[in-house]
Amino acid sequence: MTSAAPPPPKSPAEPAPTQFYKPGAYRPEQSVGYLMRRVVTSILAQADRELVVHDLTHAQWMPLFKLGLSEGATVASLARDLCIDPGAMTRSLDRLEKKGLIERQRSLEDRRVVKLTLTSEGRQVAAKVPAVMATVLNAHLKGFSEAEWHLLTDLLQRMLANGNTLKTND
Repeated sequence: MTSAAPPPPKSPAEPAPTQFYKPGAYRPEQSVGYLMRRVVTSILAQADRELVVHDLTHAQWMPLFKLGLSEGATVASLARDLCIDPGAMTRSLDRLEKKGLIERQRSLEDRRVVKLTLTSEGRQVAAKVPAVMATVLNAHLKGFSEAEWHLLTDLLQRMLANGNTLKTND
């Protein structure tokens, strides 16, 4: 007598959706989104105060810094990466070009593509951004332990992954 093979393992059921927020009890000051927006606004305002000595606003230092990390980006790729409207990105880049911090170079392979590069002065200014951001972020994390900092970044990355999953399910 042969025994029957065991049934295949059941796939784990999808966890029930979380219900941390209830429509009738929703208050913005307890909303993760509202609090994150307020934190980001505070970080950007402080960074702007620190970077004003370099004649930069966050609309300008963000693309400048990103270009410093990867030369040859395009307007569209920067706008996508920084979650900024392409028109607003173009205006910021126009200002950076007028200040002599970036250059636009049309691609030889595809004339529709315009590559962005930093000038030597642009590289010098972009190199100042990490120190300013480290100072600003550390001030916002005052009183956090290293474990809390790691937990916060892990939780935010998980929320971002959840949001990205929602985008792909649309």
